[in-house]
Amino acid sequence: MDTGDGNIWGIHGGRTGDADSLFLTKNCIALGWDEVGDLGALAATREAFKARVAETYPQKKPGAIPVDAGQLFRFVHEMKSGDAVIYPSKHDRQVHLGRVEGGYVYDPKTEPSYPHRRSVKWLRSIPRTRFTQGALYEIGAAISLFLVRNYADEFRSALEGKSAPVTPVTQDETVAKVAKDIEEQAEDFVLKRLAQELKGVPLEDFIIHLLRCMGYQARSTPKNEPSVDVIAHKDVLGVEQPIIKVQVKSSEGAVTDKDVSALYGKLSGGESGLFITLGSFTPPARNFGSSKANLRLIDGEELVELIFQYYEKFDSRHRALLPLRRVYIPDPADTEAE
Repeated sequence: MDTGDGNIWGIHGGRTGDADSLFLTKNCIALGWDEVGDLGALAATREAFKARVAETYPQKKPGAIPVDAGQLFRFVHEMKSGDAVIYPSKHDRQVHLGRVEGGYVYDPKTEPSYPHRRSVKWLRSIPRTRFTQGALYEIGAAISLFLVRNYADEFRSALEGKSAPVTPVTQDETVAKVAKDIEEQAEDFVLKRLAQELKGVPLEDFIIHLLRCMGYQARSTPKNEPSVDVIAHKDVLGVEQPIIKVQVKSSEGAVTDKDVSALYGKLSGGESGLFITLGSFTPPARNFGSSKANLRLIDGEELVELIFQYYEKFDSRHRALLPLRRVYIPDPADTEAE
């Protein structure tokens, strides 16, 4: 197949399976947004498409309207016969590659949920494992219709029946990038959730629960006690060492050495200090903390690591606050060692 220099489009088919059956049995690709009606009757401008989407879905967030309208506009007016199309099916885990063979058609009868259609000639179906992780990452875009740009050459070669050199997964740089992206997104979610939902005392209560999950007894201090928010200890009565005095900061800024030294000044005997913040620590605060054997500083990043480590012990209320699901992702350190 001569793919030429035309566009390569990626398209998703939803999760229900209706689109998958439609695409592969009826030799077409299609989009939803069934309530907007016949798009061929609209003026060929993005503004006209935005107006139709806004009118049809008044509850839609303003920022989402240009995104939805842009996909519909591209499907109707920018996609051309002869363009290549990539459809990664979630049902058979094949990447289906084809060529667009017709213009836009409004067909609300064949599959009402996907009335906006174009005919396609499917040319090849290739297992996902034959593509680099970067190529798979690109066609895993969050929107329904998109242009394939970064890995266009890899898909163009696949369309032409050329076998691309197989990159060992341990040498695929995108594997490490994807893993890092997932980790960063999870960390950002946890910190944003805590910062938005738990200001002041509620965050102290959360830290108490975390400490209990870690095997400590923990309780709040009287609210008029400065610099110490929580007391933690191993024994049930709280009369044996070590006694840990904890200060909790829900602000996302940098904690100064003045704040850290104030906590340290509250320690006596064999007591230890623990300073927990959603933000970070200034270099002088870090230096002060590292110079004291009985003082420990935990910033937002390390707090998230502790939450992940003890999350399985959280009660239902705290899991509802931070709804997380265990997943397995590649470990770049282990793959590099192989």
